Amino acid sequence: MSTRAAVPATGHEPIVTDSRVVAHFGLAAGQTPENIALEGDGSADLTFALARQVAHVTPDGKTRILATLPSVAQPDTPLLHSAAVTGIVRTHDGTLYVNYATGTQETGIWRIPGDGGTPVQIAELPPRGLPNGLALDERNGVLYAADSVQGIVWRVPTSGGTATAWAQGTELQPLSASGYGVNGIKVHRDAVWVSNTDRGSLLRFPVGPDRSAGSVQTRATGLDGIDDFAFPGNGSSVLAALNRSSEIVLVRRDGTHTVVLTPDDGLSNPTSVAVRGRTLYLPSAAFVTRQDPNLVLARLRYLFGRL
Repeated sequence: MSTRAAVPATGHEPIVTDSRVVAHFGLAAGQTPENIALEGDGSADLTFALARQVAHVTPDGKTRILATLPSVAQPDTPLLHSAAVTGIVRTHDGTLYVNYATGTQETGIWRIPGDGGTPVQIAELPPRGLPNGLALDERNGVLYAADSVQGIVWRVPTSGGTATAWAQGTELQPLSASGYGVNGIKVHRDAVWVSNTDRGSLLRFPVGPDRSAGSVQTRATGLDGIDDFAFPGNGSSVLAALNRSSEIVLVRRDGTHTVVLTPDDGLSNPTSVAVRGRTLYLPSAAFVTRQDPNLVLARLRYLFGRL
């Protein structure tokens, strides 16, 4: 385990400190952590994308496998060409939901008991898409899945059923047939926020009284390789993973951003961010670096309020 302090980008005291790698994973075994959901005791549930697994990781790095998604005879996922488990969310009772991308009818959202067990598909999504990020609105019993290939945000009841296209448009689409469009996704303060990896943008969709998507608002641009993200407080500031450059950035309400963690802090193509109190959880999948897929924990110097 290594411990480092983030170097401030502006000469002021750093926003994030005490970064440390708490768990290393096996690249050859497909243990590429794509997304993360936190439990009440400070442990984390990670999707190992290429291993088709969901793993439970304690704060001291002990790892056990909760579930494995079923194998597919001839997976043909767009861009990946293999089966992959991607986004994950957790309800208050511990139930887990994950996206599974296969290029077959098994593509969709799957439910897993909180203590592990057999995954069950609750909704199909288009096989020619790539469901990536997953967000939960537990109060309204709704899941939102970001399709990085088709440029669509899908809406699915947590009870299961037919997926409906909730938001779509140019802002959500990739720039090319080989790129990733809408990727990360979160529900925050009566809105659905998403990132677009190809376009380097962070977007906000207000949720209307009838639960439909309002007009898209661009909150930030210039975020090259943005993947998933999280809110370090109740406001509109965002901590985002920049996959290509192996950085974590703080995106402020006005759209400006500052690098707060780098590869020197243990990052290796980070894919997502989670926040519990002032602790940051940062999975790295090493998809490009091919070195050290891991889980980094770090410390926020302070929380961000309503701004």
